[in-house]
Amino acid sequence: MASRSLRALALAGVAALTLLGTAVPAAAATPHGTPAAATVAHDEQITWQGWSGATLSAGSTAGTTVTSAGLTLGTPLGSTLYRDPHTGTRRSWAYGTWTSPLTQVGFGATELVTSWNADTPAGTWLQVELQGTYTTGTSTPWYVMGRWASGDADIKRTSVDRQSDKTSSIWTDTFAIDNPAAGVLLQAYRLRLTLYRDPARTATPVVRSVGAMSSSVPDRFTVPASTGGIAWGTELAVPRYSQNVHAGHYPEYDGGGEAWCSPTSTEMVIEYWGRRPTAADTAWVDPAYPDPTVNHAARSTYDHQYDGAGNWPFNTAYAASFPGLEAKVTRLHSLDELEHFIAAGIPVVTSQSFLASELDGAGYGTAGHLMVVVGFTATGDVIANDPASPGNEAVRHVYPRAQFEQIWLRTKRTTASGGTGSGSGGIVYLIKPTGVAWPQVTGSTNW
Repeated sequence: MASRSLRALALAGVAALTLLGTAVPAAAATPHGTPAAATVAHDEQITWQGWSGATLSAGSTAGTTVTSAGLTLGTPLGSTLYRDPHTGTRRSWAYGTWTSPLTQVGFGATELVTSWNADTPAGTWLQVELQGTYTTGTSTPWYVMGRWASGDADIKRTSVDRQSDKTSSIWTDTFAIDNPAAGVLLQAYRLRLTLYRDPARTATPVVRSVGAMSSSVPDRFTVPASTGGIAWGTELAVPRYSQNVHAGHYPEYDGGGEAWCSPTSTEMVIEYWGRRPTAADTAWVDPAYPDPTVNHAARSTYDHQYDGAGNWPFNTAYAASFPGLEAKVTRLHSLDELEHFIAAGIPVVTSQSFLASELDGAGYGTAGHLMVVVGFTATGDVIANDPASPGNEAVRHVYPRAQFEQIWLRTKRTTASGGTGSGSGGIVYLIKPTGVAWPQVTGSTNW
């Protein structure tokens, strides 16, 4: 998988829109834009590994402590000066750390995405880092996977660019092996949390969970169709929000419209679970704008380095900032696997890219877009709340099952110009209340 291209597609909203009916060069594609390549077997490997509750005690603490609420600052190690690169402000912070055990992936991974669930009261924030171990036994640097706070008054929420060694790189929120064909892959990793607070205050961040999805998804233009039948005829009552009605809103948060597919999708699922920003939370939004909770979601997921609201773990961390919700970023193997979530009452946010001719009924093409799968028709087609719609009333779409599965699970695609682009390889946001059980699917360890 070309991670550089993947991040370009997956972090954007509905980016690089093409017109319905955009021609695909005949030499490059068969009908519906599917490249003339043999269908491959499901040979991807995906695993989720994490720490929450009592299992946080398996990590090593320095200035932090594990309580019934989660990981908190205890007696800080000391203080450190942080210069916010997006404001230039220098400020002293008390801090402490937690480091996970060295964790074996179980296979040679090519990518890893961290995610976390935490509370950061005013005057606090946290940093998540990764140190990987290669199959050669050598280690990566400590890579910053995110500097995060639920608000933006203390620091500007940010990823960190220009992190790499001779084997791997960080692409916004994703660790990626630069050349998997060379044979050096990710074998194990540690995560490190650094919790910060204003030295003059007693408030502390509280981390309820932290973990990572590791994966090896081979290059593929097509995937085998799943059987289905698990949740056919089931549709969840997820609120419908259009991103397009926000076009031009708040350029400082990437301007709404096509850039806001991720926060719009995340907000739909948050509100499905009966949570939403308060009137006080959205008081800053221009009262002339519709659906102010979507504006709030965009501001609350905005990555000041990436200059967009599509950072995957920033979206799931935002969802988990609401009482009683937990969330993570992972990959799924198939629509069969996704159907188990719908059957359990859990809508799923998916990431995909496609030409207009590859997804009947969409009316657009995109280099990267997120939407919410809310159900399946009686014959197994996908029912999606697609925020790339002209208004809220038009958000519900029914998409052909086989087409949807291809554009979501593939890692390679033919672009409108006849070149090769990337696909997300089955990326999803999983968001649910803590009291709702994850579905049990034999052989799955990816959530």
